[in-house]
Amino acid sequence: MPNATMTKFGFPRTLVAETRHWVVLVRPQQVTLGSLVLVCREPVTAFGQASPAAFADLQAAVAATERVLQGFVGYERINYLMLMMVDPDVHFHVIPRYSSARERDGVAYPDAGWPGPPNLGQSVALDDAAQAALASHLRGLWPAG
Repeated sequence: MPNATMTKFGFPRTLVAETRHWVVLVRPQQVTLGSLVLVCREPVTAFGQASPAAFADLQAAVAATERVLQGFVGYERINYLMLMMVDPDVHFHVIPRYSSARERDGVAYPDAGWPGPPNLGQSVALDDAAQAALASHLRGLWPAG
């Protein structure tokens, strides 16, 4: 059963991958190309409430996410932001960072905050079809396992 945060970020349309304890979703507002949301499936609203199994599973989810994004956008750095001010379920915003813009389908995706913190106020808003297409593409890059 999806939690409110998963639903807000477009689950199941934006689903890239899921593990036993986490889902990886395309972030509808692409701060940089490949911006994702990593959401805990457990009903927890504080990181410390996550089960030991969820913490262990987080390692596999992060490793696969980084492998996929490195192949997709060739990021130079990657940021994990746990903001949880609006959406209370445990989740991270995953922002691949790069010094020069990336392009997909004729749209440029600059990293407006480079080399400082990500600029969450500047992003490319994807419509539902573009979200689904990007999720499908990244799903195809996800390691089998």
